[in-house]
Amino acid sequence: MAKKHIKMIEKELKVCPPGVCPSELRFDLVSKDWITIATARAKRPETFKREKRKVVIAPKKTCPFCHLETQEKPTLIFTEGKKVPFGLQPTLRPPAKDGPLDIPKNWTTIVIPNKFPAFARDTSLNERTEGPYQLMDAMGFHEVVITRDHVKQIAQFSIEQIKEVIDAYQERYLNLMNEKFVNYVSIFHNQGAEAGASVFHPHSQIIAMPLTDPDIQSSLQGSERFFEENKKCVHCVMIDWDLKDGRRIIFKNKDFVVLCPFASRVAFETRIFPLKHHAYFERVNEEQKWALAEALQQTLKRVFKGLNDPAYNFFLHTAPCDGKNYDHYHWHFEVLPKTGVWAGFELGTGIEISTIEPEKAAEYLRKQ
Repeated sequence: MAKKHIKMIEKELKVCPPGVCPSELRFDLVSKDWITIATARAKRPETFKREKRKVVIAPKKTCPFCHLETQEKPTLIFTEGKKVPFGLQPTLRPPAKDGPLDIPKNWTTIVIPNKFPAFARDTSLNERTEGPYQLMDAMGFHEVVITRDHVKQIAQFSIEQIKEVIDAYQERYLNLMNEKFVNYVSIFHNQGAEAGASVFHPHSQIIAMPLTDPDIQSSLQGSERFFEENKKCVHCVMIDWDLKDGRRIIFKNKDFVVLCPFASRVAFETRIFPLKHHAYFERVNEEQKWALAEALQQTLKRVFKGLNDPAYNFFLHTAPCDGKNYDHYHWHFEVLPKTGVWAGFELGTGIEISTIEPEKAAEYLRKQ
């Protein structure tokens, strides 16, 4: 059979030519998990942009974050980059008893306790057993970091506005890490209902808890294991390689690098790493926070533009605050756009499937 006829049949039946693998399995050096890059089912980067999500803007009149008089007493308030001194922060009381709440009219970022916390403040963990099972009370702190605009999201912020949000993250982290029973502080942001945002108004969340979650635990164990075997930070090794290779780099300034990881779990997954080795996010200085604000802006802006305002999650991975030594770790932010849905294979095996190579995703985002 003529070669041109074979190629025509292969194209029609989507059969891979001999010697060409339809997909790749990539190994994550930290978690030791395998992920699948389904190149046979791969989409063009532009395809993700065309599939725009439908956004229904919730009315401000029913938004709890536009009516702070219905919420709990703030723990932190910023007005245009400046923190309102603690002694001058308003004392919030129920409106029915004491009238309207006295919150500065020009507030730009505010942190309040979550009215419906997943972890609540208490005096004891109340650890106990039920037969073979262990349980304890979900003791801790659950706060909400709210930015002023009802619609405008962080991807549309100026560097100054993002720096203020980072200041709020760090300020509350430093306060919460010293509370009794707190061993880990989780900071995360859900953008869009598909990403788990139950309130339309853009906001981040902070949860301080008595345990370290399985995801960060796996990351810590992988980092420690690599360090013991190689006497090097696994993230530093990967960053150095990616900087030399260049294909997965999206953005870099003097303190941070943004890249699509080699073993990306989802299409267009990005991570923001400090270039210098640091284990603890809370120790960033002013100069580094400005550089981080630029890196986060560049990341979210490119995802927003390139994928046509997708739903996404971003979260912080940093060393726990339980007093142990985690110098082997390398803190970072992870950004995961909602570009797919887990089905039976992913749920049954835990092996995630991405439908675009991270190299192509990074190349696309660099152009945005």
